[in-house]
Amino acid sequence: MTATAQNGWAMSVTRHIAAPPHHVWHIMTARQAEWYCPLPWLAEVIFKDWRAGGRDAMLFRGPNGEEMPQEGLFLEVVPGVRWVSTDAFVRAADGNFMPTSPFMVGCWEIKAEGEGTLYTATARHWDEDAAKRHIDMGFEDGWGACADQLKTLCEAASGER
Repeated sequence: MTATAQNGWAMSVTRHIAAPPHHVWHIMTARQAEWYCPLPWLAEVIFKDWRAGGRDAMLFRGPNGEEMPQEGLFLEVVPGVRWVSTDAFVRAADGNFMPTSPFMVGCWEIKAEGEGTLYTATARHWDEDAAKRHIDMGFEDGWGACADQLKTLCEAASGER
């Protein structure tokens, strides 16, 4: 997908996963630390409140000691279908939503396709500059690697059943 103003400066990756949607959803949510960050980086789940308005916090750790906090909130959670989150707001200790410097809105969704699942992850950016920064950060390779890691986990775990 080419990022344009008309599509919200969106970019996405899609994979077909040879596992049923309920299985893919379980891996996507319960084992997020295992696939959500491209190796050799690691993802640490700090807190997940899987509901609209709930906190979504992770920490990415690089191979050379780098740390990249990921703090935001869920805009929508439809179990077995999709979740949408953003870094435009965080939830303060008093429960209020606090604005931050926004970068993107992310959507991770699945749907049945044949005997498997179609997985699509989409990043929508505030403006062209943010989309270009994400491209320069390696969006296609990074999000593609995460999609491949998810696919591998789901298909391996599905074969164990």
